[in-house]
Amino acid sequence: MASYREHALEGASAIDLVVALYDGIIRFLYSAIAAVERGDADGRRVAVKRAMDIIIHLQARLRMDVGGRPAQTLSEFYAAIFAQILRASQSASKTRFEHAIDCVRNVRDAWREAAKDPNAIPASSREFNLSQPATIVADRSQTAGSSSSWTA
Repeated sequence: MASYREHALEGASAIDLVVALYDGIIRFLYSAIAAVERGDADGRRVAVKRAMDIIIHLQARLRMDVGGRPAQTLSEFYAAIFAQILRASQSASKTRFEHAIDCVRNVRDAWREAAKDPNAIPASSREFNLSQPATIVADRSQTAGSSSSWTA
């Protein structure tokens, strides 16, 4: 199975690789939920660690010197989602894990949209409301004459 995944990612674009990492976070968070439902604290911790390792990897690869405000916004998102997953794990809360999955899925979907438009310009201004984790919101600046927004 791992060799299939490796083969599937050969020749993938940078955005496709980022989307695959987000898919990994989501997969591990679902594993954490399954562990919570089984009462398996060790399984929950292993799944959470794997999801957090991906988040740490993504954050470490941000190029703040090149990415400007969008990179800063992603950094803030990674910090917020890391904290949210930690709280979900500490309380063994299926609901909190589900919310984290929704947030990650929304950002992953924004990356997918960016992958569809080769002329997409990185958003120059994204604002997150990190004080209320349930309403993380970002506005995408206009690209190719259209505007859209996404929420996590």
